[in-house]
Amino acid sequence: MVRSDFIMEIRRYIVNPSERRLRAPWRVTLWVFLAGFGLVLLSGVVAVVSSVVGVTPAVAVARQIALFAAGTTVAVVLGYLLDRRTLSDYGLGFDRQWWRDAAFGLALGAGLPTLVLLVELGAGFVEVSVIFATVNSGPLPLTAFGPPVAVLLLGAFFIVQATAEEVLVRGYLLTNAAEGLAGWVGKRRAVIAATALTGALFGVLHWTNPSASLLSVTNITLYGLLLGACYVLTGRLGVASGFHVAWNYTLALLGFPVSGLRMGVSLLSTDATGPTLVTGGNFGPEGGLIALPLLGVGGAALYWWVHREYGTVELLDAIATPELRIRTRSDTANQDG
Repeated sequence: MVRSDFIMEIRRYIVNPSERRLRAPWRVTLWVFLAGFGLVLLSGVVAVVSSVVGVTPAVAVARQIALFAAGTTVAVVLGYLLDRRTLSDYGLGFDRQWWRDAAFGLALGAGLPTLVLLVELGAGFVEVSVIFATVNSGPLPLTAFGPPVAVLLLGAFFIVQATAEEVLVRGYLLTNAAEGLAGWVGKRRAVIAATALTGALFGVLHWTNPSASLLSVTNITLYGLLLGACYVLTGRLGVASGFHVAWNYTLALLGFPVSGLRMGVSLLSTDATGPTLVTGGNFGPEGGLIALPLLGVGGAALYWWVHREYGTVELLDAIATPELRIRTRSDTANQDG
């Protein structure tokens, strides 16, 4: 009898009996393991296919795009099955407002790097020339294509790469962290803590990028907080995804490094000549003090948009409240009653 009670207690620690699913820490741990295994498996499949068809530049670019797209799909499906949430509970409810948010995010993500360029030009911190060309650098072999095709391919790459980061870091991890913490600190504090934790994770994930520094990690952490705010103030990933895609893409096209990476195609040739502490040097604007006032501009623009579209600006407690696809035991009991 004692042993049976002990087993039941352990089971309640691992499984939420009313929701009939694993509790948040165990779900996330299993998700990380399965998603990691799935990514390794996908990479192996792609490598085999590439060896059969031959690794041409077109195949190499398609491989990178396909890996991000397929990996994100696998991770979302795994989360969907483990969490038993609706897709909209990950910020993926693709309604009309979602797309309006995405359009605003795209405009903001394109506007801020353009503002960087104008400010640095005015201060004499950058030299710019028009090239519209591919260069022999970057993670994608874009020199094999003409500039117009290379620009389109780079756009496709950033759509899947940046969206993948938003879906996984904000949509999945932030949502689950907020839910898991809600029982300990309350929903509002849980949402704040989850936003902070995933913002820090976002910064750390860029620590190994070329030319990274403590300042660049700090800046990207702060931008991670802004991206988290885009989600927890709207309940949708539209603003965050649009912003992230356009930010990376515009930086690349303006000739700036994107988190330390030259992407191989640009409309401009941009060489930072000002103090590295300000411009970010080889890491790009994300690695310099220039990123901080932009953060304020981005935050103010987000506040304006949320107030305009949603009527009020407040953290959504619903981020920490799961919207499940299954009937819980409490739902069943209420219906029976």
